[in-house]
Amino acid sequence: MIPLHKPLALSDLTGEAGRSARGQSAWAAIAHLDPSIWADVNRLLIRKAITEFCHELLLKPQILGNDGAYSLCELAPRTGNVRYRFRARRLKLEHWLIDPVSIEKTVNGGAAELDGLRFIVEFRDQLGIGEAMLPVYLNEISSILYGHAYKRMYKPHNAEDLARADFQTIEITMTEGHPVFVANSGRLGFSASEYPDFAPEAAQPLSIFWIGVRHEYLTFSGMDGLSYETLVEEELGAGQLAAFNDRLSGLGLKPAEYRFLPVHPWQWDNHMAMGFAPAIANRDIVFVGPSVDKYQPQQSIRTFFNRSNPDKRYVKMALSILNMGFLLNRGLSPEDMATTTAFNEWLRDLLAGDPVLTKVGFSLIHEVATVSYRDPWLEAAIAGDSPHKNSVAALWRENPLALAKSGERLMTMAALLHVDTAGKPLIGSLISGSGQSAESWIEQYLIAYLTPILHCLYAHDLVFMPHGENVVLVIKASRPVRIIMKDLAEEIRILTDGATLPEAVRRNCVPAKGELYLDGIFTDVFDCFFRPMAALLDEHGLLPADRFWDLVAANVANYQAAHPELKAKFIAHDIFAADFARNCINRLQLRDNQNLIEPGNPDRDFVFEGRMQNPIAGGAAGRSRNPGLTRKAMRLVRIYFLGS
Repeated sequence: MIPLHKPLALSDLTGEAGRSARGQSAWAAIAHLDPSIWADVNRLLIRKAITEFCHELLLKPQILGNDGAYSLCELAPRTGNVRYRFRARRLKLEHWLIDPVSIEKTVNGGAAELDGLRFIVEFRDQLGIGEAMLPVYLNEISSILYGHAYKRMYKPHNAEDLARADFQTIEITMTEGHPVFVANSGRLGFSASEYPDFAPEAAQPLSIFWIGVRHEYLTFSGMDGLSYETLVEEELGAGQLAAFNDRLSGLGLKPAEYRFLPVHPWQWDNHMAMGFAPAIANRDIVFVGPSVDKYQPQQSIRTFFNRSNPDKRYVKMALSILNMGFLLNRGLSPEDMATTTAFNEWLRDLLAGDPVLTKVGFSLIHEVATVSYRDPWLEAAIAGDSPHKNSVAALWRENPLALAKSGERLMTMAALLHVDTAGKPLIGSLISGSGQSAESWIEQYLIAYLTPILHCLYAHDLVFMPHGENVVLVIKASRPVRIIMKDLAEEIRILTDGATLPEAVRRNCVPAKGELYLDGIFTDVFDCFFRPMAALLDEHGLLPADRFWDLVAANVANYQAAHPELKAKFIAHDIFAADFARNCINRLQLRDNQNLIEPGNPDRDFVFEGRMQNPIAGGAAGRSRNPGLTRKAMRLVRIYFLGS
């Protein structure tokens, strides 16, 4: 177990308790970079790097021998007398479950400190990272280590308490980021003094900024006829709306010629105030003031929850920092914003009457309004899509709290992979608090999560991006009961040509041939979420990994048995196939960590390397060997699908 460190208050270090993040001394901004904490976070990052780079066949350890259930392994870069040794177990999907305490490094035979950045440099040839990408990738790794050290010192927490916590407490306590990307939570662009203001784990309530934009440069869309006027009055209130109009009038401008748009404070300070100076000087853009309401950044970092009025909508704003392979504002393009609400309406109408989704309680958080600014200079200079054209935009999303029923709590599904500062997994506390066995808990979770994902794919040709942060898990009595999906228009793909669909929907059509049809299950669900979940359950003695995959196979088989009308689809796209192509997302990031995939064509640049044995292959045979599991699982199927 990695040792803990006593959390220190900033006052212990600076004698200036209570000062805001921006008022901290330079020392306070780096106080968490303690040598012993730094050693811990580097060890854990190297563990993840070895796990994922070996999984993607970038690194290939030599097996030196066995130590009980573990193998003794060694890795060596191509140059220099450097060796890394560790104990590991191989699980399904070629997952390397590594004992972090066992990781040791030697240089010329002598013990050496573990250093995450040095690890990347040492193995740069095997990783295939180019000269242009390496400095940025190293900066991102450094940013991640900085954040991990901050969270380790200032955000200690207990899995037992977290299992009973409210939605926002859980949201601000997550520490890891994407479970598969090694460079998964860097925020290149935030300064040391800005990090506590804008990082979600800092939980610093703050005001967002509002600007007025001449209406001819602004595009608005609302779902179900939601008007701009209704939206801003509901979000701002009559008093603040009047104050913003007075601000325009005080500058000799006509309020009727402007519309208001929220802006991330970092975006204004670091990107807009200088980058959009011509528009500001010409009064095409006018800063009208900060919000009265205080907001809290979410794990998705661009999305803010209203702390002052928790019933209000979420707001998501463009943010031009580099995070996990993208300049983040890439996704808030004017073209995307113009079609977002129409797509949400179409998707809602498509799924609303589906009896299977209704039965399992599957629901969506709709994106109800968007607003974006079209800069005349950039529009004239750049013909195609560009992050520079996407840096002033926002969307409003429904609040998932409104969907919670009596006795239900919400949490980001990413929490199921969370481990507290004492090394205890949150999922273990949920299972123990539920009064269920781990098997029963996982069976119920799979019906809540995997079943609707499968049904949307096979019945509607829809593939979500269902990673942990995009899914809100609904919990009752510590048991998973259903899921709520978000990030719809940006990340859903329709796997048909869409010739008969509305124009706004066709933007999301990506016809998938052959194996790509199931890639959203094999990669996003099996490889990028279930693989680390199975390892976590196994590592902590909650459920053997092989048994986890048996339960997954049973869930899929029982879903298929309940839907004979989809048999042709099941045969054409065989989820029980013997193997599937390994989709290597870290290889994508190592190749280009600033533009991971091509906008509008996310499948073009996938990097596949070899094939992996499907962990649920031969599912039918597995069921016949375990009739007790089949009877129990089929009872759940009848309850959820047949209503008996």
